[in-house]
Amino acid sequence: MEATQTANPPTFESVWAGLQEVRQTLRESAERHREIDRILKENSEEQKERHKEIDRIMKENAEEQKERQKETDRIIKETDKRIGKLGNRFGEMIEYMVMPNLVKRFREMGFGFTEAYPHSVIEDEENNIFTEVDITLTNGEKRMIVEVKSKPTTEDIIEHVRRMEKIRTHANLHGHKRQFLGAVAGMVFNNKEKTFALKNGFYVIEPSGDTFTVTVPEGIYSPQEW
Repeated sequence: MEATQTANPPTFESVWAGLQEVRQTLRESAERHREIDRILKENSEEQKERHKEIDRIMKENAEEQKERQKETDRIIKETDKRIGKLGNRFGEMIEYMVMPNLVKRFREMGFGFTEAYPHSVIEDEENNIFTEVDITLTNGEKRMIVEVKSKPTTEDIIEHVRRMEKIRTHANLHGHKRQFLGAVAGMVFNNKEKTFALKNGFYVIEPSGDTFTVTVPEGIYSPQEW
């Protein structure tokens, strides 16, 4: 029988060479890890810088928003003041310019009003009836109660309905049998509010050029008497 041939045993040189290869591989792996750590660190610093920049921009934008809001609030406040002044001037115009012509205009429409006077107040503490009237047109038997607003709203019109009811109640309690009609005068009338006023039986008074127009609640609507 032939003897089995075994592999050559490792020599010192071959083992040493293998160790050198492992050490080189470990060195290269360590270098790669250091490089990865360096890149990660740089990326982390870049992320921090980006976040700082984003925070700075957001802060600047927040300050700009505050300044814009301040300016917007100022403009709104100034606009409200102007509208208020304009509303007051419209009230004065109604009182001193339009009111005398209302008698003539309503006469042309068949009403025999003989006088008009501004701002009257009902203060009936005994019956708890309190209200104010901007303009009253009268001929003794009938009275037209006119509410004046720069831009009437539906709530203004509803309030005028309540005012008419109070006036009617007050008149009944004092034995006055005259009839009351209602009108709403506005510098600016939206279609919705104008229709709502007509629906409630009010005459609508609006500026038109150098004069004004009176719209009668007719057709599907009719003048309301209280």
